[in-house]
Amino acid sequence: MASETTSEEKPFHLSGNYAPVPDELTRFDLPVTGAIPPELFGLYVRNGANPKSGTSSHWFMGDGMVHGIRLESGRAVWYRNRYVRTTKLERDLDAMDPATMLDRTASAANTHVVGHAGRILALEEGHFPYELSGELETLGCESYGGRLETAFTAHPKLCPETNELHFFGYGYLAPYLVYHVLDAKGALVHTADITVPGPTMMHDFMITRDHAIFMDLPVTFSLEKAMKGEIPLGWDPDYGARIGIMPRMGKDADVRWFEIDPCYVFHPMNAYVEGDKVICDVGRHEYMWRESMNDFAPSYLYRWEFDLATGKVSERQLDDVSHGFPRVDDRAVGLRHRYGWAVGPRPGADSGLRFDTPGVVLKYDLERGSSTMHDFGPAAQPGEFVFAEASDSAAEDEGYALGFVYDKARDASDLVILDASDMSKAPVARIHMPRRVPHGFHGSWIRG
Repeated sequence: MASETTSEEKPFHLSGNYAPVPDELTRFDLPVTGAIPPELFGLYVRNGANPKSGTSSHWFMGDGMVHGIRLESGRAVWYRNRYVRTTKLERDLDAMDPATMLDRTASAANTHVVGHAGRILALEEGHFPYELSGELETLGCESYGGRLETAFTAHPKLCPETNELHFFGYGYLAPYLVYHVLDAKGALVHTADITVPGPTMMHDFMITRDHAIFMDLPVTFSLEKAMKGEIPLGWDPDYGARIGIMPRMGKDADVRWFEIDPCYVFHPMNAYVEGDKVICDVGRHEYMWRESMNDFAPSYLYRWEFDLATGKVSERQLDDVSHGFPRVDDRAVGLRHRYGWAVGPRPGADSGLRFDTPGVVLKYDLERGSSTMHDFGPAAQPGEFVFAEASDSAAEDEGYALGFVYDKARDASDLVILDASDMSKAPVARIHMPRRVPHGFHGSWIRG
């Protein structure tokens, strides 16, 4: 998210490996270097912006395209890339038009893709989700029988113990924040309006075994900017910063608010309860979009501790290397975690949120207070990596970290599988994509 342009004067999000690919492909039996572990049986799928017209006003605004690889019995059975065929795509709507923002079906559907209750959902935080088939074709928009009336966050949290999917919607018109829960079968069973002072961009949130946790931080909406067709977001130093902790399935009156130092968090790593304390490990930006969309601070791993007995709050930095896209083992979401994975800059560089510079995949050991990395080399640009467990009974890091890596020297992309227990090892496997995969946002490993 920077202002550099290429010699063709294109913005970064339309240049290099951010540039969209022109069409949809289907390829079978992909070539592999190394050996795909046979226990990896399922679908890796990742979402991102790929404007069908070839242009968009910002990286966040391009039409959603999912890229999926089916793994079975040690084979990369197929690769598919597919547009999410939303109202916005089919009608060629302008993402910044206020009417598009208000039409809940007019999603870019470009930010995340998750599996829940036997369904695959493509997500973008301003609109309804879209359901995809197992072969990534668009099945339709989902409003849960008309009961969902708000947006659906791009970052729902799946409880590994109950299989409930906790999520929320925010918006620039009241109610500004609404909390929802889907049960294990995918039915909407809980909705509660949450009172906040005004319209903020709440990109992500957290759960513990007992709580839902909301981050009410000072990136706010400007209706004036929206009416001008500008991205309607910016830093508001007067808004304040606070964290709301409420019981799962709770109501507005149950929320306890804790003041913290002003900051912004796109992506937490995880949260859990330890005694009377709620502990949150987050990627903290000191500020975000102060003077322009290009004015932001890097993200560093921080730990917040909220003492529910005393009301005290502590904040401390855990690492001095910037990072993006932190993830944990999905089986640890809301529970105490030891390990986390993220993308970071190569030693000696600091790329902030840019992914078109050489990078590494980081593994954090929160018990030891240390991190290790896998360096793909000076031409490699990795995106988000997710964890896939080796078996149901596997330990927290007993499995694989996998994600797309773009090689600038070859102008080509691989799905790279790493041994998550030892990041220093050479890749277990590289699955060679039939064409480069543009830098994108978030994805999931969906077993089975």
